[in-house]
Amino acid sequence: MKDPEYLSTLERGLSVLRAFDAAHPEMALSEVAIVTGLSPAVARRCLNTLVSLGYVAQVGRRFLLRPEVLSFGSAYLSSMNIEQVAAPPLQSLRDQTGDSASLAVRSGRDILYVCHIPTQRRIRLGAGVGTRFPLHATSMGKVLPAFQGERFVEEFLGGGALARMTERTITDPQAFRERLEAIVDRHYDSALDELDYGIVSVAVPVFDADERVVAAINCSTSTTRISQGELVRTRLPLLREAARAIEDELRRWPMLARSLAAK
Repeated sequence: MKDPEYLSTLERGLSVLRAFDAAHPEMALSEVAIVTGLSPAVARRCLNTLVSLGYVAQVGRRFLLRPEVLSFGSAYLSSMNIEQVAAPPLQSLRDQTGDSASLAVRSGRDILYVCHIPTQRRIRLGAGVGTRFPLHATSMGKVLPAFQGERFVEEFLGGGALARMTERTITDPQAFRERLEAIVDRHYDSALDELDYGIVSVAVPVFDADERVVAAINCSTSTTRISQGELVRTRLPLLREAARAIEDELRRWPMLARSLAAK
């Protein structure tokens, strides 16, 4: 039973906003209803409201997002000081290695990038603040649940099949459990061709003052530049140094730590 304070109308409006993505940059009313699972009448009311508020534009019979939606993300970044806390260590990491460097949190069954310093090299898989990837197919994604306990892992595995992104993606539940157990022992994970071919990464956890894992950071680059073993050997000490710097800053900004930890 839902909380009596829960606003279903707000949930529906947000589901309409979230329905627009790279696969659905613009949609007709009927498409929005299908993607969100809302009735056409409810979807129409949500869209009309969002158009009136300036978050959605209507062009003929089709709808698309307007730049105004960026105000949601910029409000988070400015109010939580994420750039001041995470960007300097990640920038240093990128400058020392040439790899892209990122900080991500768990968002449902995905990871969500909240800080990203891109490589200056062209890579196959682009990412940026707000990018989402399947949790089980990434190094950061496996670091995050590894420290959440057995109950969380079982709930995650019970929430649906692990989608195969490449031939190297872990899709077997027992193999996933064993991978997480190894992460707890060594405090890092490395992924090779698991999300997409040609991408290798290594990630470490970020802890708050209460020793909870609130985020993960990684280095990611092309397999044409470096082997997985060499990446782990050379990047892991730098990643751990960057994680400690971010952890120190989180003690100075406990509000950000609480925000990252909230689920």
